[in-house]
Formats: sequence, C-alpha cells, structure tokens
Amino acid sequence: MDNNLIWTDNDGIEELESVDEQPEGEVAEAQVESALLSEAGAQSVIRSYDQIPEPLAFLDESLGFLFRNRSFKELIKAFGYPEAHSFLNTLSRAISAETARSIAVALGREETGHAWKGTISHKTKNAAALITKVHIFPFYSEASEPEPKGHAPEAFSVYLDDVTEENKKFLRDMFSSLLEASKLKDNDTGKHIERVNLYASILAKEMFNDPRWSEVDKDFIEDIGFLAAMHDVGKIGTPDDILNKEGPLNEFEWGIMKEHTKNGAFILSSYPNPMAKEIALSHHEWWNGSGYPYNLEGTMIPLSARIVTIADVYDALRMKRSYKPAYSHEIAMRKITQEKEVHFDPNLVDLAVRIQDAFAKIYLDNAD
Repeated sequence: MDNNLIWTDNDGIEELESVDEQPEGEVAEAQVESALLSEAGAQSVIRSYDQIPEPLAFLDESLGFLFRNRSFKELIKAFGYPEAHSFLNTLSRAISAETARSIAVALGREETGHAWKGTISHKTKNAAALITKVHIFPFYSEASEPEPKGHAPEAFSVYLDDVTEENKKFLRDMFSSLLEASKLKDNDTGKHIERVNLYASILAKEMFNDPRWSEVDKDFIEDIGFLAAMHDVGKIGTPDDILNKEGPLNEFEWGIMKEHTKNGAFILSSYPNPMAKEIALSHHEWWNGSGYPYNLEGTMIPLSARIVTIADVYDALRMKRSYKPAYSHEIAMRKITQEKEVHFDPNLVDLAVRIQDAFAKIYLDNAD
C-alpha cells in the first residue's frame, strides 16, 4: 500500500493522493464500481448498503472511492465537500494533515490490523456541526490466507457513525446540573436565565444572513441559545450575604461581586466551546471600555458576550429587584437605546430595536 501513496502540498495542506492518475467524478466512480460489482457478483449486496442510513463507502488500496452509499453522498453535498476521487481529498477541509498522516500510517501497518478509528467533525455555516466516529477496516481477497498476515489489503470500508447528539447531551446534562446548582445561590431571578437564552438566540438568528457577522452560523445560534444562561454561573462562588443583600452594595462588596465573571470563566474553561467562557468572563464589559473585569472596549469584547449583555440588561430592567422597580418594555428599550455606544454595541442595539416586539413577547410568554 505505501508504494501507491504520496504526500503532496496543496496550499499549505498536506493531503494523501494516489501516484497513479485516477479518473475523476461520478463517471469514473461508476466505472470502478461496475468492475468491482461484476467481479464480485454482489449487486444486491451493494444495493442494500445504499439503504443504510449511516454514511458508508468502499475504498481502493489508495483510498480512492469504489462505492459511496446514498448517505455518504448526502453528507458530501450538505457540507460542500468537493467531488474528488480520494477519500482524504474529499474530506480535506475536515481532516487535518496530522490526522491524514495517522490514517495512512495505521492502514499501512500490520500492527494496527490495517485499520483506523478516530473522530472527524464536519462544519459549514448553513449546517449544524456533525461529529462522526470514523471506522476504516481492510478487505482481503479470497486468495489471501485465512489469516491474511503479510498480505496488504486490497480495499477498505469506511463507516461514519454520527455521535453529535450523544456528545451534546452529555455536555449539556453536565453543565445544566451546574446551572441548577448556581440557581440555588441566586434564587430571586425566576426565569431570568431562560429568557436571556431566548433573547440571545433571536438576536443571533437575525444576524445570520447579515454579512457584518459572518461568524454567526447555525452552531453559533444553537450554542448561544444554551450558553447565554450560563453567564452568571460564577456567582456560585459569591458569598450569600453579598449576593442576597437588600439594597446597594458598598465598594468592598461590589469588588467581590465583580469576581463572579472570572469565577464563571474558570468554571466553564472545561467546556469545549470557548463561547461559554467568553460569555461568563465578558458579559459585563462595556462598549466604551468602562466595564469589568478587564475594561475591554468595542470589538475587543467577544461577539457572544456583546449579545448576552443586551439580553441580560433588557431582562434585568423588566424585573423588579430590591433596588429598583420593574420597568415597562418601552422604558427598558429607551434605556438601552440611550446607552448605545456607551454600554452596548451600537449595531446590536439597532438590531434589538428592530426586533423589539419579539423581546416583549418573550418576556410576557415566559413571565415568572
């Protein structure tokens, strides 16, 4: 197998390609597939593979496609992968040079059973990220010994197992438990955190098709709709007498209260999405640089935190607290507009004003 493979450099990305020229596209694939099927006499078996809901493909010894089932082709289309002959070239955007090298090494060695297992993430702006466990196994011809030691595989099968929801559920269950624990410390906020999730999500949805915010994709919308609620999780480390004090805090108490941003960032540093830490750390930074904990200003403040800042303040204005009355939607929006370019990102304020009816509805539909 190693004699048929070569490393090349393509725009700084190392990829694995066949030395021999390979025909490209669906026609070439149909030709090799037809030859394989007629030789094996297994058309009915291949047709059954085509119905499997998980992406599955057969590869030749150089990792060129011999067959891709319907689900595999749909994955390529959904994530905008190129129609290349090689498995690694097709998924080059998702497979790093290091991973490609590990695949080549594993498939070429008897010690690994000419097999490879790993995880590949697929991502594009218009589709939610897909996390797949990838299994590549060897095929041997009937002429090989019963124990094909010393024989190089003549082909490979590759199977992609979707574990996206499994991973998300594990993470969200774990951090939701942490969120519930933090609510025991700050128990006067009612449904505040649920509403902040909804405000942040609807803002992000409005930003999706706006070129000013190219980083807002399907995953950004989904993630902020969960992680916005974690903005004050650091209060789990704030003393109860300060957190639940009636009336304003003195300077010393206020200094301790501010530490909840750093505490939250520390707690959420193990969450694989950096958005969680960004929100916890920076949701009290101000556009003009007068916020805390680090006096960040303008676009130095992460976008996710700028969104949550507006969502958090709007809801806090609507709520009755020990130190303030509940404000109407109109007054809350007027106060936010007055703080444009001071407290808040001006572009996000304009967006919030444009969809303010949705904000008002969220608050009424999810009232305490």
